[in-house]
Amino acid sequence: MKTMLRVHNLTYAYEKGHSPVLKNLNLLIGEGEYIAIIGPNGCGKTTLIRHFNALLLPTAGEVQVEEFSTSDTKRLLEIRRRVGMAFQNADNQIVGMSVEEDVAFGPGNLGLPSAEVRRRVDRALAIVGLTELRTRQPYTLSGGQKQLLALAGLLAMEPKLIVLDEPTASLDPESKKKVLTLLQTLNSQGLGIIHVTHNMEEAALADRVLVMDKGELVADGRPVDILNRVKWLKSLGLAPPTITELMWKLQQWGADMSTSVITIDAAFKEITSLLERLENSSQAFIPRKVDGNV
Repeated sequence: MKTMLRVHNLTYAYEKGHSPVLKNLNLLIGEGEYIAIIGPNGCGKTTLIRHFNALLLPTAGEVQVEEFSTSDTKRLLEIRRRVGMAFQNADNQIVGMSVEEDVAFGPGNLGLPSAEVRRRVDRALAIVGLTELRTRQPYTLSGGQKQLLALAGLLAMEPKLIVLDEPTASLDPESKKKVLTLLQTLNSQGLGIIHVTHNMEEAALADRVLVMDKGELVADGRPVDILNRVKWLKSLGLAPPTITELMWKLQQWGADMSTSVITIDAAFKEITSLLERLENSSQAFIPRKVDGNV
């Protein structure tokens, strides 16, 4: 897999002489990966991703986007064409007076011919499902529609990687589902995704989960290997996926089942298998006490 993003010994402090927010981080991200970044508040997640398209520059170490160093100010356009950034509050990056004008802002600033800008705007609006709202003023959109508009603006730049900082945090369940489904579809088509989230169910959708704590990368692995570490996640102040915690509690109570379960479908199969085994045996499942509780 070709390397898209390389972080080497990254250290960052917001002010000279202050304690670093990021501490000697090393990370490789390949083209087309879907990565979730999780960690407690204040651990440095947002600070880290702001280095990915040169919104912040390292105090020490280096960040590279393909062959370009983010510290090379002459390459900022190339870097930001490759890596798009969406923030938690979509209002902070909406600049157009209409939906289509907002989507056209990025490619227009690249100096592309008007026909190419139109092609990109039409394509991006179609992908996110906002074509029929193209003449609407952005302030009239719902929160979910604004987040889709922000994504359309990124897609119109035709990046190789998009970075999203808690894009669903303020959305209702239906809007959240639309955004997550869109991210999965885009990734299946080859677009790299980096998704910062506090929602472990969202992290479970990724190919790979990075865990940060106190400015350091403390874990990097498959969702099934990271999210089933219930006690450890809780020690970091993170809530494990509901399904995973349920399976963990059943195992603690004496049930013979795997805790490597992070989806509802997998949990259903595991519980069904347990019930079938109990039905075919002469033994009954009697929950044992754990910490004084049954």
